[in-house]
Amino acid sequence: MRIVNKIKFVRTMSILIILIGLLIIFSKHTYSKGNVKYTEEYVYSGDTLWSISEQQIEENKYFENKDIREVINEIKYLNNLSNSNLKEGEKIKIPIYE
Repeated sequence: MRIVNKIKFVRTMSILIILIGLLIIFSKHTYSKGNVKYTEEYVYSGDTLWSISEQQIEENKYFENKDIREVINEIKYLNNLSNSNLKEGEKIKIPIYE
């Protein structure tokens, strides 16, 4: 194969590589998790985000095979928590599959 115009070839290959890279990046993330509902749980004395997340990983299919740090961050984000401090009696939302 003989390349007639190097500039066009390099530009075309660059665009192709960028498009393939974007496709790979966005294909790893799914934006749909099926039918997700939310349950509300009360925080009891001694509960921490870590302990709640451990329990959710074991019992909740939504968090199956996820790292505990991801679960903690998702719960914090969902409940607009700026830190990991929980108050007894506080209600937090937890995502679940329907």
